[in-house]
Amino acid sequence: MHSYGYRANALLTFAVTLLAVMCAMASLSDNRNSPSPFAHVQVLNVNWFQNQPSGADEVSMAMNISADLQSLFTWNTKQVFVFLAAEYETPKNSLNQISLWDGIIPSKEHAKFWIHTSNKYRFIDQGSNLRGKEFNLTMHWHVMPKTGKMFADKIVMPGYRLPEKYR
Repeated sequence: MHSYGYRANALLTFAVTLLAVMCAMASLSDNRNSPSPFAHVQVLNVNWFQNQPSGADEVSMAMNISADLQSLFTWNTKQVFVFLAAEYETPKNSLNQISLWDGIIPSKEHAKFWIHTSNKYRFIDQGSNLRGKEFNLTMHWHVMPKTGKMFADKIVMPGYRLPEKYR
């Protein structure tokens, strides 16, 4: 006959194996989702554009951010981390990326939003490279599932330009 320890070990092994199989199936079922998110940013005003005493350019902008990220949510989605970044090139770097705003979307009901805000984080370049600079605004998101791997994607919105003169 088998002891209680042996029976408990067999039951625990079976339960963990069953849980692992269910997690794998949940993760694979999420791969069928083909999201189609939407994002749009309108820069309303450049509040200030200045050269700091350290020689760095700093920009503050007023923006309207609208997005519909509801298609990112499935039954396996725990939350979505979203952030808006300004991306531009300089002679030193082929890609400069500065986070302007971010947020955590806890549910599908909160995934369709419109906000009026100024940049939450400082838009600074180490040098005077921003005068007249063209830049893209990029909405990035990271989908955090309840089980399985996290995935990320983005929408690039080109065609923005900073002023030629400091204000």
